[in-house]
Amino acid sequence: MAQDRQYELVLFGATGYTGKLTAEWVTTRLPTDLKWAVAGRNAKKLQAVVDELKQLNPDRKLPDIETCELKKDQLVELANKTKLMIATVGPFMHYGEHALAACAETGTHYLDCTGEVPWIYDMIAKYHDTARKNGAIIIPECGLDSVPADLTAFAVTNHIRKTLNAPTANVVFSMQDMKTGISGGTSLTILELFGNYTLKHLAKSMHPFSLSPTRPTSIPDPLKGSLFYRLFGLLSIPELGGTQTTHLMAAVDECITHRSWGLYDQSAKERSQPSLAYGEKFRFNEYMRAKTFLAGLMIKIGLGTFSLLLVLPPTRWILSPLIRRFVIPAPGEGPSKESMKNDFVSYKALGVADTPNKEKVIAKLDCAHGGYEATGLTLSAAANLILRGRLAETEAGKLGGGILTPATLGEQYLEQLGEFGMKIEVGV
Repeated sequence: MAQDRQYELVLFGATGYTGKLTAEWVTTRLPTDLKWAVAGRNAKKLQAVVDELKQLNPDRKLPDIETCELKKDQLVELANKTKLMIATVGPFMHYGEHALAACAETGTHYLDCTGEVPWIYDMIAKYHDTARKNGAIIIPECGLDSVPADLTAFAVTNHIRKTLNAPTANVVFSMQDMKTGISGGTSLTILELFGNYTLKHLAKSMHPFSLSPTRPTSIPDPLKGSLFYRLFGLLSIPELGGTQTTHLMAAVDECITHRSWGLYDQSAKERSQPSLAYGEKFRFNEYMRAKTFLAGLMIKIGLGTFSLLLVLPPTRWILSPLIRRFVIPAPGEGPSKESMKNDFVSYKALGVADTPNKEKVIAKLDCAHGGYEATGLTLSAAANLILRGRLAETEAGKLGGGILTPATLGEQYLEQLGEFGMKIEVGV
């Protein structure tokens, strides 16, 4: 990558709901001598964002403004101006490809906050090799999708390697509690995902190992649980607070975390460093803690029914306009600052070593911010590491480019997240 680029960072989509929050994190937490710009289609709206940022840190040099349409040639020009681009323009299935492609082709590092696995599946097929050739580190899903799950799984497997000198059999990740709202952009993405892709493509791209560069020889499911719970599709895991039910983000996080497994496994074999690998039998599963068995069953039935109604075209055509009009916020809108004051997310994970004794490890992740603030945190922390941190020591730095995952930023990213306010603790 050219070292004489005009900016270190360009935030593309800065006028959107998540974009504004990310701009605030960059303003308050990244170095004051950072050369950066906010970018989007509307100069007037961008100026309003800059004016708001001035109130947060009056002594800091304000970002430049770059206007750019969602066109490939303009995004290539924008990417050539910066070392790193953060994209917060969604739904990415509609608006994301040109920005990612521009970065892959110009050797510009790239982060985004998508949770759209079918889109990532397509982007890997189209641009992974180009990004790797040009030295562009491309990390989608670097927000609440899927940093907590991906980095906790990395932390657990890393801990088991260091303390037990053993691979990991499985990691079970559980949403323990949270208070957070939902934005119009997230809601719109969920609604449009089923209409934008065929059921065949969704099934193929959402397979747990669909994004992994390697496939396991077998796909064990070590979570058996009691027969009673299994009859209802639930689990009881005492270490994680009892009843575990369906979590909305589970399928997304499983795909990303298994891509991390595959990337590290591939590197371990290529460099003859078995300590890099998570473990040949590794499997990641994600759930949500329910207060009671009945509550868990109701959540599972509710999410399953809602998904089925969106999958079927007739019911989707009826429900979608009603949900857009009466239920979800408009695109670009989300929870107010006042309502987010006491937001938080809290997770626990159980790791099981692949040893005769099946030693167990418990991990905790706590963040005093809801989903969108947490996304601003994770994006800005990753940007700080890539631009000013020890990138060369990370797996992403050693790979040198390609469509990677948050976990390839490794221990350095864990440290950076902790400094920014997302604590991940692991212990036997």
